[in-house]
Amino acid sequence: MDLGLKGRVAIVAAASKGLGRAVATELAREGAEVAICARSATNLEQAVQAIRDATGLTVYAEPVDVTDAARVAQFVGGVEKRFGRLDICVTNAGGPPAKTFLETTTEQWRAAFELTLMSAVHFAREALPRMQKRRWGRFVTITSNSVKQPIDSLLLSNSIRAGVTGLAKTLANEFGPFGITVNNVCPGYTRTGRLEELAQARAKATGEDREKIFAQWAAQTPAGRVGTPEEFAAVVTFLVSERASYVNGVSLAVDGGAVRGLF
Repeated sequence: MDLGLKGRVAIVAAASKGLGRAVATELAREGAEVAICARSATNLEQAVQAIRDATGLTVYAEPVDVTDAARVAQFVGGVEKRFGRLDICVTNAGGPPAKTFLETTTEQWRAAFELTLMSAVHFAREALPRMQKRRWGRFVTITSNSVKQPIDSLLLSNSIRAGVTGLAKTLANEFGPFGITVNNVCPGYTRTGRLEELAQARAKATGEDREKIFAQWAAQTPAGRVGTPEEFAAVVTFLVSERASYVNGVSLAVDGGAVRGLF
């Protein structure tokens, strides 16, 4: 299937590792011009090399703190200047720490709000008007299946990612008439560095063996296993393609069936 991505220009945020890097790699494989960002210049260099090794292509990379609106604006503007256009934007950010309500400080709430919700707002503010002028675009937020079914001890993620879902649904309504789709993709248990961190935190708190924790997560999933970043990236790549032109305003769980609700 030709996804129609050859020559499209895509930004993938927080793409130095994990789900972001997997998405950037898959887009490059499909022929898109890819620009990535993350906070760490060293991690970005490693990501660029890994994508080059996997695809034979070089992606453009810049260190960016996605909570910094001015820096996001500078990055997006630079990508447009470099490639002459912007077609696709995939927002992403590291997840807030695992906390219960009584453990969470006001400052941690503020930091999670800036990281999780406002980073998506910053990219939307810069990317969507550019897509609107061309009357074509794809905007995807990487969230979590916690927006469909809250996850124990992930208070900040459960609460603030729901705001990202509301943002995306509203943007889908506003920008749909301009040939732009806006969707959320909601990963479940996927073997990334983030999941390793959550396993470590739980192991420290409970004394459980880390691999036993992974086995429990696999058992909670009808697919019977934890997912891979590559499986997740394939779904995002379809959503930003020409083929997904009538998929708009959805929150799509990529979680092996872990969410038990009907919607």
